[in-house]
Amino acid sequence: MGRNIRKRRSSMATKAVAASAALALGGGGLIWANFYASAHESNSSGQNQTKAANAAAQVATISCPDVGQKLTSVPKGAKQGVATELANLDKQITEAYTRLASTRQAQAGDASFVQNAITGPLKEKRAATIDRIRINITRSGGQFNNSLSQLAACTTQAANNTNAGQGQGNGQQGNGQQGNGQNNGGQQNNGGQNNGGQNNGNNGGQQNGGNGGQQQNGQGGNGPVAADFVDITKVQGNAALGVGQNGLAANGNSGSRGTFTSSCGTNGNDNHNTDNVIVAPGVTNGAHHLHDYVGNQNNDAFASDQELAGASTSCQNQGDKSSYFWPVLRLQDGTQDFDQNNDGGGKEGNVGKILQASQAQIKFVGNKKGNVVAMPTALRIITGDAKAFVNGNANANVNWSCTGFENKVQLKDQYPICPQGSQVVRTSNFQSCWDGQNIDSANHRTHVSFVQADGTCANGFKAIPQLQVRLVYNVPAPKLQNGTVVNPYAVDTFPENLHKPITDHNDFINFFSTNLMNKMVNCINTGKQCK
Repeated sequence: MGRNIRKRRSSMATKAVAASAALALGGGGLIWANFYASAHESNSSGQNQTKAANAAAQVATISCPDVGQKLTSVPKGAKQGVATELANLDKQITEAYTRLASTRQAQAGDASFVQNAITGPLKEKRAATIDRIRINITRSGGQFNNSLSQLAACTTQAANNTNAGQGQGNGQQGNGQQGNGQNNGGQQNNGGQNNGGQNNGNNGGQQNGGNGGQQQNGQGGNGPVAADFVDITKVQGNAALGVGQNGLAANGNSGSRGTFTSSCGTNGNDNHNTDNVIVAPGVTNGAHHLHDYVGNQNNDAFASDQELAGASTSCQNQGDKSSYFWPVLRLQDGTQDFDQNNDGGGKEGNVGKILQASQAQIKFVGNKKGNVVAMPTALRIITGDAKAFVNGNANANVNWSCTGFENKVQLKDQYPICPQGSQVVRTSNFQSCWDGQNIDSANHRTHVSFVQADGTCANGFKAIPQLQVRLVYNVPAPKLQNGTVVNPYAVDTFPENLHKPITDHNDFINFFSTNLMNKMVNCINTGKQCK
């Protein structure tokens, strides 16, 4: 135990220009920006090289099918081996994206470079890894779905089309639940707003803009871009939370109307790591981005349920040893934080000053159709999708807003620029229907589900208390200037997901004591407000 990183950030954190920060992962952005300029200043290379350069300029990121989300059953004896191989798939994508971002000059000189040197070898590695998953499952007596072998191939997404087909469009239109962005190019047509920077900076690691806090493509060379931000005062009202049916509030004016609040702090002791014990147990840096942890203080990749149950907690009520964790939010102002040279940090494009939330509100609510039942110990719930930018929005659950606007506007695929005196808000309403049997599932999704629009649970699932996490941040307002964004902020992501706001997510492992869980259920079902 003890891998969690607790380093106090210095108030004298060093400043670095974007060029210096980009040397980690996004250095390829600088290489490309300089080469692209020189390529167009010279005609000596001929028309073919110009075409190759133009083709390379279109490649923004790598999109691979998410094998883990397709798993339906993994035998107990195969779980660790499968988890390790799924983590290997993530590592392979990260390595391929790094190569993509650092070889722009080679891509510009050879139109087939990406296929021959990046996506082709990646397919071979993924095929071998998927086969090892098959072996793990069948050796333990399980059934392997052979169609998973068809998921080895990955594609590249073009710079001018990085959001098309991803399903996050229209999240700001009407009531925010349209969920039909697959035909609308993601960040286009968002409730009638004009994304002025859409075509000027969204080059996914191919441009990096200058010094200090002004970037066309983020301090680390892999986002965010100007099109990822919107002035919240100019957004049409759409107060509903969630993407599609995801993230709907389960409670209402009927049924179980009580609440239970747990005060667990804002991670003031800097408890961080880049693990994820839910999806990648036993794998260091399984998340490829940094998490904030509140509540349970022993959560890392190697923590057993027994160790989590016996851990200390940051929650005021010591009966709550649950683990609450989410990706950190960073201010990309040229600052280097403690993990600048670490895996999951600067080495993977997660750069800038880590921001501590000013508030972290953890609340459990009931169900508007009836009573809730107790959560089982060690129940795991992931809400949202860290890979939603390339996976699409089937599992996305994102809500960005500003204080004073939460009842009016909830954003899905853009970060809000808040007016003076207003703070950035991230809200997650978790799944609150449980299958009544399992504390986890093969894809970490199917053992729980969101309530339906009327508050009922489908498929015979049982209503459990709904966790609602609300995070508030004091963030200097970014400025949009000529297609660039000055001093952007962004959530940590897998590098190929380009710090898109649609990738925000939240994680929970239940370790309430039996007595405190029973108190929670009683408070909720009897309409009380407890803590």
